Amino acid sequence: MGGGGGGVAKMPAGQLWLLLLGVLLLAFGVPAQASRNTHYDFVITETKVTRLCHEKTILAVNGQFPGPTIYARKDDVVIVNVYNQGYKNITLHWHGVDQPRNPWSDGPEYITQCPIQPGANFTYKIIFTEEEGTLWWHAHSEFDRATVHGAIVIHPKRGTVYPYPKPHKEMPIILGEWWNADVEQILLESQRTGGDVNISDANTINGQPGDFAPCSKEDTFKMSVEHGKTYLLRVINAGLTNEMFFAVAGHRLTVVGTDGRYLRPFTVDYILISPGQTMNMLLEANCATDGSANSRYYMAARPFFTNTAVNVDDKNTTAIVEYTDAPPSASAGPPDSPDLPAMDDIAAATAYTAQLRSLVTKEHPIDVPMEVDEHMLVTISVNTIPCEPNKTCAGPGNNRLAASLNNVSFMNPTIDILDAYYDSISGVYEPDFPNKPPFFFNFTAPNPPQDLWFTKRGTKVKVVEYGTILEVVFQDTAILGAESHPMHLHGFSFYVVGRGFGNFDKDKDPATYNLVDPPYQNTVSVPTGGWAAMRFRAANPGVWFMHCHFDRHTVWGMDTVFIVKNGKGPDAQMMPRPPNMPKC
Repeated sequence: MGGGGGGVAKMPAGQLWLLLLGVLLLAFGVPAQASRNTHYDFVITETKVTRLCHEKTILAVNGQFPGPTIYARKDDVVIVNVYNQGYKNITLHWHGVDQPRNPWSDGPEYITQCPIQPGANFTYKIIFTEEEGTLWWHAHSEFDRATVHGAIVIHPKRGTVYPYPKPHKEMPIILGEWWNADVEQILLESQRTGGDVNISDANTINGQPGDFAPCSKEDTFKMSVEHGKTYLLRVINAGLTNEMFFAVAGHRLTVVGTDGRYLRPFTVDYILISPGQTMNMLLEANCATDGSANSRYYMAARPFFTNTAVNVDDKNTTAIVEYTDAPPSASAGPPDSPDLPAMDDIAAATAYTAQLRSLVTKEHPIDVPMEVDEHMLVTISVNTIPCEPNKTCAGPGNNRLAASLNNVSFMNPTIDILDAYYDSISGVYEPDFPNKPPFFFNFTAPNPPQDLWFTKRGTKVKVVEYGTILEVVFQDTAILGAESHPMHLHGFSFYVVGRGFGNFDKDKDPATYNLVDPPYQNTVSVPTGGWAAMRFRAANPGVWFMHCHFDRHTVWGMDTVFIVKNGKGPDAQMMPRPPNMPKC
């Protein structure tokens, strides 16, 4: 199977036979997806696209926006050959894939690799182990993932089945954002002025703004359904900026998975999904098709945002679910619209997230750590740093905007941390990221004093022994406004054992933890003015990035790195460096 794009090429007889076999398998209801080892070619090029009456050139993979879907089965290995025919450095990341012992193919620039330069190529090896469900891939350099992203679909391995009735059809639904301006220039302007990043011009579903945006109605994404059949929606939030409420008019949604893991099914009118997260849900096409009801229904998404001090793209985005077996008269009027929570509805967001619980069965066991070796309290803040001499910046107080974890604003080095660690190169990073903030205050009280705004830059990492069980409590702060943050850890999934509002109380709050069936995620939404606690076993040797998945917060420094040392056995050792790693 290829990555998509391009014209039709002649194929050898063996490949033609496999293609015919795939068609036969599909005819009998068996998904013809990846074999044990699958190769994709991803060619990154400058591609012209038109949105909102405006044509511009974007970076895209194989000429597609969103990019091609990668199909795999649990335990597969997928090889992706990336050819950078664009105009700038780039890397790709396979979001939510643990990549055991293989940080070399994880992707974040200057963390695990130097970028792929224009005209160069690099081969990524994606090792699937426990993941099953929906993940995604995206650029992990500057703001490139605005257009360089796509779905990863991981089916059960052969001989096993979904823990729910097999759907009639599956559909990736990618929530994203669109800027009329060049996203690279938007980032450069923000870095020049020290101010915030200009908001997007539209939110999108599968690359399209929807019916209510200018020049967009004809290209609105449409999903055809038939009465009585069930469909699996694989929803991905690929946006750079916003958590999103999502719903389908006239239909309830049964949520069955998140971040490539199964959930105990629950049925809702809407979901909340943060940047970086995925949600799998079943949609039953059970609306009347006898002409007594509409046959077209909007699926829609709306931002969830609570920090009134920050501008936000507050526009809804829409796609259409249409019944193909309804009479023409049923589609004469406009589609029905869903009732989405208000943009600042914290209660609705909290009510949804509280329902996330792991599916626990013999086929899908979980292993929640009951004891903890090392505790970390990590404060999350948007901050400022002083403007350069003889210059006025556009951030608060004429300073430069920054962001931090435990008041350390992360700076990318000029060579990647993985190479520096592997080759014992000194001076690239400092191995002393703190386990707690440098000073304590009422983290969530509104309008903290201005002297708390400031942070310091540094390239500090956390070094842990192989097998250490860590509990990390993310604590939001009200510095420059409290808001939720989607915190993502590379190389691991983790159990989200607790959440709450206000300041975390280490003496009282652990009593509220769910240690029975907590969700197993790779991206957790830390509540506005609150905290989230997660646990994981550091049994994946290598260098692993941890960061907020709001991209402006990532580039401002809301990041750190875990270096997990090698263990004793061969399966606890990091793989050797591949010979073709890009050079800085």
